[in-house]
Amino acid sequence: MKGKNVIITGSSIGIGRYTAYEFAKEGANIVITYFQDKEEALKTYENCLKLGMERGWIYFLDIANDESMKEFIKNIKKDIKYIDILINNAGVCVWKPFKNQSLEEIELQLRINLEGLIKLTRLMLPYIKDQIINIGSGAGKVGFADLSVYCATKFGLRGFTQALAQELRHIKVYCVNPGMTATRMTDFQGVSPEKVAKVILNTAKGIYGKPSGSDIDVWEYI
Repeated sequence: MKGKNVIITGSSIGIGRYTAYEFAKEGANIVITYFQDKEEALKTYENCLKLGMERGWIYFLDIANDESMKEFIKNIKKDIKYIDILINNAGVCVWKPFKNQSLEEIELQLRINLEGLIKLTRLMLPYIKDQIINIGSGAGKVGFADLSVYCATKFGLRGFTQALAQELRHIKVYCVNPGMTATRMTDFQGVSPEKVAKVILNTAKGIYGKPSGSDIDVWEYI
């Protein structure tokens, strides 16, 4: 991974932050994006430098906003030129019964977890050289009560991954599916995000030997 240009969306905290740390240890150049947590993004950046990151950038990115994504692409085109690996990690979850979810909460999950991710991938496509890694979920393989919309977005992400892999012959596409992970989204219950991040790095390094379009289920490797 040394010298590779890697974008990790939603990398100010959680799985994204620890994924940035793993790539930093390998000497990658890392693009860190944030939405609300600018100070946390700066902490991630500083720690990545300490861990061995060659070069780094921090950008604001609102995946629910088309103009924000277009501005992000302009910055990438101007500052970095090309990307080796895009890791689509940013996501949101509303954890409550479907009958209690507002239309705004439903829209937010669909817009960020699926629509926004797909749009960002489309905008980034001309600049990606090697891989797209989508961060899915065990909730994209089995439905869970109180996670109906979130499950729908993650099931959809797996379909997008599989179809895109058939279209793209020069880029490998994977869907990494964590189980319950100890992040803000789960009230810090579950597997440590460090373990998930190592699986994401190993996916990028081709250690698992899976064909493009495959699911990488984290619980099988930790």
